[in-house]
Amino acid sequence: MTMSYDADVAIVGFGPTGVIAALTLAKYGISAVAFERDRDIYARARAVTVNDWTMRIFQNLGVDERVEKVIDPQRALRWVTYDGAEIMRVEHPPSTLGRGPRFYNIYQPVMEAELRAAVRERHAGLVTVHYGDEVTAITQDADGVTLTSTGDDGPRTTRTRYVIGSDGGSSFTRGHVGCRLLGDTDETTWVVIDCHVKRWWPDRDLLTFWSDRERPVVDIALSAGNHRWEVPLKPDETPADYPTSAEVWPLLKALGVTEDDVEIHQHAFYKHHVRMADTWRKGRVFLAGDAAHLMPPWAGAGMQTGMRDAHDLGWKLARVLKGELPESWLDTYEAERRPNAAFFTGLAVGLGRVIRQEASEEEVAAMNAVPENTVTPFEPPLTRPPVLEAGWFRGAVGDASAVGRMIPQPVTGDVAGRMARLDDLLGDDFVLLGDDVDPATLLTAEEKAGWDALGARYVAVRPKTSYTTSDDDLVDLQEVLLPWLRRYGARAVAVRPDRFVAAADVSGLAVPA
Repeated sequence: MTMSYDADVAIVGFGPTGVIAALTLAKYGISAVAFERDRDIYARARAVTVNDWTMRIFQNLGVDERVEKVIDPQRALRWVTYDGAEIMRVEHPPSTLGRGPRFYNIYQPVMEAELRAAVRERHAGLVTVHYGDEVTAITQDADGVTLTSTGDDGPRTTRTRYVIGSDGGSSFTRGHVGCRLLGDTDETTWVVIDCHVKRWWPDRDLLTFWSDRERPVVDIALSAGNHRWEVPLKPDETPADYPTSAEVWPLLKALGVTEDDVEIHQHAFYKHHVRMADTWRKGRVFLAGDAAHLMPPWAGAGMQTGMRDAHDLGWKLARVLKGELPESWLDTYEAERRPNAAFFTGLAVGLGRVIRQEASEEEVAAMNAVPENTVTPFEPPLTRPPVLEAGWFRGAVGDASAVGRMIPQPVTGDVAGRMARLDDLLGDDFVLLGDDVDPATLLTAEEKAGWDALGARYVAVRPKTSYTTSDDDLVDLQEVLLPWLRRYGARAVAVRPDRFVAAADVSGLAVPA
């Protein structure tokens, strides 16, 4: 092909979703050009939390340690009434994904700055970012996509192979390529009050939802010495009623918060959306993050869902562009990510009903009900480890199946005596893991040829009481991974680069279609 390209992938919008897309592509040596119409990071903190799944993605991208320096562990969640009665509490168990705490509090502008700095410092040769450039046209053909943008330097034309539209809820990309945003917007307007902490108060580190039909409140500690409250306006109130901090203070004082505790930094207004694009792909153009889906904030999953979109799409695009996977693999992006976005949207809506005291006692109990005779240890939906409902895997998903689940990440040892988290020793390949057995010995010649074509590794996981016998052996030092395999009756599993199980010997280890 003689076609000339300015980069492999264009990224429209360089918020958290776009940054993770850039980091993922660059990790695999794929060039990207990003367009961000704002010159600076959006100053208002929108997202408030990340969990261990997102931190595992940060680990994969090599940015986890720098992010951990600017975020704080989250202690627990609770739902209380104004008279002090606790409706529900969710304690955070230790992470099974090798990431310490299950949840962290963040201050988005600070965390986002660290992620952008990682792109600039580590991938300057692969990622170009045009700040202050707004994309005004996207035209695609059989071989690529041409983007037109305008900025301080005038109009710019850029040619790439693919485009990721991560330009937010008001996405230009989505509308320009003909995708429709379906769903509803709640009519209630909320005021978000961001504050600087002046002193500690009891249980500040508990994420508290004040449940009330008229004034439900989100009360959350952010990192970097910040705190936030989110309060709905009454039907007869408008943003015009709260022009300055002076008018906002009575809302905080109703919760017992005074000028001795915090200083109001800023406040803003927004409405909750429950919306999703009818399709996340038009030819060579993909939607990710808020451009593809919008959800209420109650599950703390909006920004994180976008970051997971970007990571999923990024590693698949990279391998397709490098010729390691067929182009048809890109169809798995929406197939896998749409159900997950829908799950967190539904969870957020349900939790919102609890906060507004619209949920019955039976509904609240059902959220924490432990099913009988389960194989997988029960955790509430908000904290349970990641599971894919559909996508590139073989075999049924469900309580008793390892397929579709993200494998745990214990500290493991290798034949040279190094001890590290599992992902750091597995690398970025497809890998088959065997329970004290070389998984290659469990495959037919045809099955092994299929995995060999994907560049798969074959790793025997040995108990810590055993000797290693091969250069590819790993040792389960924390006795986590082998019990996990045995829980699901699996002698071997095939694991994707994103650590989700694609197949198990129980239902067949052939490469999924």
